[in-house]
Parts: sequence; structure tokens; C-alpha cells
Amino acid sequence: MFTGLIEALGTVRGRKEEAGGVVLEVSDPQAGPSLQLGESVAVNGACLTVVNAAGDAFSFQLGPETLARTNLGNVRLGDRVNLERALRVGDRLGGHWVQGHIDGVATITSRLREGDFEIVTFDCSRELTRQMVPKGSVAVDGVSLTLVDVVDHGFTVMLIPHTLSVTTLGFRTVNDRVNVETDILAKYAAKALLAPR
Repeated sequence: MFTGLIEALGTVRGRKEEAGGVVLEVSDPQAGPSLQLGESVAVNGACLTVVNAAGDAFSFQLGPETLARTNLGNVRLGDRVNLERALRVGDRLGGHWVQGHIDGVATITSRLREGDFEIVTFDCSRELTRQMVPKGSVAVDGVSLTLVDVVDHGFTVMLIPHTLSVTTLGFRTVNDRVNVETDILAKYAAKALLAPR
């Protein structure tokens, strides 16, 4: 379980194809030295398991489901990724409940600057927007955000200067694909409402 509050921006240092998947190596001097083998880390919002750790570098195995459902299959050497370690019992919950289970991807369609803030609009499937409401929560590349507007095939958020400076959302551009996780409560509500009676 995570909160959607990004702790560090890691750098992709290695990418190796393996049978059916990919081994992704990331480095970060802040998070790396304290990570343990088997620990869960959200990478661009996707919950991954540390399979190797040495110094400031650590690796994850990406299986077919992760590669198909997230933007991690497209990362290249030198790319930056959002990192968050799993929530510990007793930690403050400053964002919202984020599972690290990506529901799908969205594409940035516009960025509009308003002073130090930015309004960012995304295009995505109706399957995702069915689980969103204005002023509700969504995780985009693992970042806990408040929805401004929701339409059939997209949504809008406003990014504050802090988010722009410490997450990948500060330098993502139009047509970039981002990971989306809808709110867990919305998923259960949608399931209950759409269940056959």
C-alpha cells in the first residue's frame, strides 16, 4: 500500500530482456542504499519487488502483465521515474490509499500554464473515467492528485509547483503516456453498481 506522495526521482540505469519480461535497473542515492531485497516500491505508480540491491542501484523484474498494462515497457536508459516506498503501519497518510495496481494508461493531450500552476488534461478509456468523480482522487504515474474535471474519455488535474518540481509530471509532454490507478473505493462502488441483479 502507498500514499501517492513521491519520495524520489530515480534514473533508469539498465534494461535487460529476459524470457517473457524485462529486468529494470534504477538508481537513486537517496532511496537506494536503504532498500532491502524483496521490498515493495512503487515505480511510476506500479508496485514492484526489489530483486537486487547494491549501493544506490536496485532492480525489478517486469512481467508480461506489467509490460502490457503500464508505461514501464517503454522506459529507456536515462529516463526518470517516480519512486515511493511502501507505507509502514503508523505512517501519516498524506495522499490517498494507493495500491500500486495500475488500471491502465492515459495520454497527455494538453498542458496549460496558470502562473506557477499547470492544468493538465489526459485522454483515457471510459473504463477508467467510470471510476472517477470531480474532486475525487486519482494516482497518475504514482502521484496522488485531485481530479478537477472528468468527461467520458478523459480527465483534468491541476499541478502545484511542488509536484511540478519533484515528480515526472513536471517534465512530461503532450502525447506522453502515464500510468493511472483509480481510487480503490470507486472501484468497489462501480463493481457493486454494475453487477448483474
